[in-house]
Amino acid sequence: MPSRPPAPAPQPARVRRLLKSLAATYPTALCALHHDTPFQLLVATILSAQCTDERVNLVTPALFARFPDAPALAQAQQADVEQLIRSTGFYHAKAKNLIGMARALMEQFAGELPRTLAELVLLPGVGRKTANVLLGTAFGIASGVVVDTHVKRLTQLLGLTSSAQPEKIEQDLIAILPASEWVNFSHRLIHHGRQICIARRPRCQQCPLLKDCPRVGLPPLTS
Repeated sequence: MPSRPPAPAPQPARVRRLLKSLAATYPTALCALHHDTPFQLLVATILSAQCTDERVNLVTPALFARFPDAPALAQAQQADVEQLIRSTGFYHAKAKNLIGMARALMEQFAGELPRTLAELVLLPGVGRKTANVLLGTAFGIASGVVVDTHVKRLTQLLGLTSSAQPEKIEQDLIAILPASEWVNFSHRLIHHGRQICIARRPRCQQCPLLKDCPRVGLPPLTS
């Protein structure tokens, strides 16, 4: 298999142009997971592992109607939670984590969501990505850059990273993005990956980022 050609170094001027184009194209990009409270966002984000946001949004209305907050979910029976979230996949482990997370919140944090990454990742089912989603979206705290499948794929295409591991990609992005852009960058790139830079049929000719995108790993455009 041929090796991927090296990407141009992410020069600050190019990064600034990319950020400007993304902001102009998606000025109000928001988290796609439906929620009314920070706790519900945390639940939805845990459910989104190996599952689409669309599927999660179909499941959470009934789940939140039954278990709207940490006190309610902490008292839930696993079988009841499993029945409500079954279609999201890995429902046994997810139900266990959701209940464990709610109980840990009640026992260790008096039912209040902590606002530091170090504390959040102590909760069952909460890794760095999930914690970054919660802190950035619910509290406006830029603790890091969320790297989901869209962000991973697009940052490689854009030549912003040559890494394959989400943790390393995040560190690469933190090094080149101003902290004020960490939260919005992920939201906007996720929207871009769904609307224009679609994995199997990227619409490069209509892409507002094209002039600054080296299209790493893609064949040359035909006229």
